[in-house]
Amino acid sequence: MSTDEVLRGVGPRLRQLRLQREATLADLAEETGISISTLSRLESGQRKATLELLLPLARAHRVALDDLVDAPETGDPRVRAKPVVRHGRTFVPMTRRPGGLQSFKIVVPPEPDAVPTPQTHDGYEWMYVLSGRIRLVLGTRDLVLEPGEVVEFDTRTPHWMANPGTFPAEVLAIFGPQGERMHVRT
Repeated sequence: MSTDEVLRGVGPRLRQLRLQREATLADLAEETGISISTLSRLESGQRKATLELLLPLARAHRVALDDLVDAPETGDPRVRAKPVVRHGRTFVPMTRRPGGLQSFKIVVPPEPDAVPTPQTHDGYEWMYVLSGRIRLVLGTRDLVLEPGEVVEFDTRTPHWMANPGTFPAEVLAIFGPQGERMHVRT
């Protein structure tokens, strides 16, 4: 495949990644610092992709640069996405394909005095406690989850979680694009 053919395929892949994340051009522009018009021209093939445009887009979509240009498979299945820190919590991506279900290991710092502020959003969440304890307020329930316990719930139910302990807690979480935006991107 020629370089021109490879570059022609970048625009449609960028559009597909953005739509899978249910993000607008304005959302992506805010996240990357690339103008809406440049993003639109990239997606439509009217602008040639450059490394300085592709790097922030790969980071925003949480995909390898190779995935944006459809590079041949390297054979290494390991996920090497960088951890993201939001609101003091560290989210370690365990999946690298955008859209659909995403899984994360979340390290939750101690917050023994945290006051519940339940939130809702579209989606569904699954969480497994690896270590420590997690306080989960789910609707009218106030639960403390121990290692090995699992919860799953509709995220339209008001929910909130914190670590009531004195050491960091670790959980595995799986959620869809709406939950990913609420937990990882905001």
